[in-house]
Amino acid sequence: MSGGLDSSIITAIASNYYNAEGRKLDTFSVDYVDNDKNFVKSDFQPDSDGYYIDVMVKEFNTNHKKIILDTPELYDKLKDAVIARDFPGMADVDSSYLLFFEGVSKEETVALSGECSDEIFGGYPWYFREDALESGTFPWSIAIDERQKLLNPEIGKKINLRDYIQNEYEESLKKVDILDEDSQETKLHRKLIYLTSNWFMQTLLDRTDRMAMYNGFEVRVPFCDYRIVEYAWNIPWEMKAYKGREKGLLRKAMEGYLPDEIIYRKKSPYPKTHNPSYLKKVKEGLSQITKNKNAKINSLLNKEYIKEILETDGKAFTRPWFGQLMTGPQLMAYLIQVEFWLEKYFD
Repeated sequence: MSGGLDSSIITAIASNYYNAEGRKLDTFSVDYVDNDKNFVKSDFQPDSDGYYIDVMVKEFNTNHKKIILDTPELYDKLKDAVIARDFPGMADVDSSYLLFFEGVSKEETVALSGECSDEIFGGYPWYFREDALESGTFPWSIAIDERQKLLNPEIGKKINLRDYIQNEYEESLKKVDILDEDSQETKLHRKLIYLTSNWFMQTLLDRTDRMAMYNGFEVRVPFCDYRIVEYAWNIPWEMKAYKGREKGLLRKAMEGYLPDEIIYRKKSPYPKTHNPSYLKKVKEGLSQITKNKNAKINSLLNKEYIKEILETDGKAFTRPWFGQLMTGPQLMAYLIQVEFWLEKYFD
């Protein structure tokens, strides 16, 4: 329970069910050491969760536990996250999930998550941003040139990421069902919702399942019930984005059911660490790899660009690596994961 709209809806429904039986619902949240001091506001993450979590705990009288993670364990679990997924993933977002689920699994065997609401009800910023709407590619990964630049130039001559991604994008769009009566807005957003549901959402579901099962723990996702997905698919965009808000219709539906400050809180994604000690840790880890003549990843990378990324604390890579929050430190952590993956899986 993050104090965001989606997990709050599930909390409200589940706690009311429990309260009717004379029981209290157990809820859990995740945060990081010193995030209260180091939090940096951005367009994608306008505020932290703490205040809103407290509002929900008070409103619905839940047994709440906050699981606080620190840099050393977050860094150390990067390798376990690769093993859990069998390939490099979302860096410290994955290792955070591992640790979070490890903590919850000590008290529960099954939990509910608010994931997948953003995909089907129009919650992501790219549903509203002109650069994403007009990008002509997958809206969560429009930094194709920056990705290409990461490659060793000699390899880059043989591997054209833009052509590969464009082909996957166009093939995906061929599968989108457009209705004759759809408005132009709905036609455009049907495409985005289809792409997001069949690519981005699948990645998140796979991540959640693998990170949970690695801990012998199960996470269920009510918003991904096929009946909800099918119903939401056919809601015209003008209704879905009621009053021009992300998940506007869902917010409207919750009036009188959730506190207004929860309903109209601006979307804030799963939290990441803002602790400078984490940046220091991943920077040291990647620097050691670049200096190691036996490191397998070095032959694949543009050494000058990686050097620039390290020297600028990741700021030389100007767009998020994946989604909204995976910026410089997460890219460094991802490359550390790739090296570990190459060592472990490709002898």
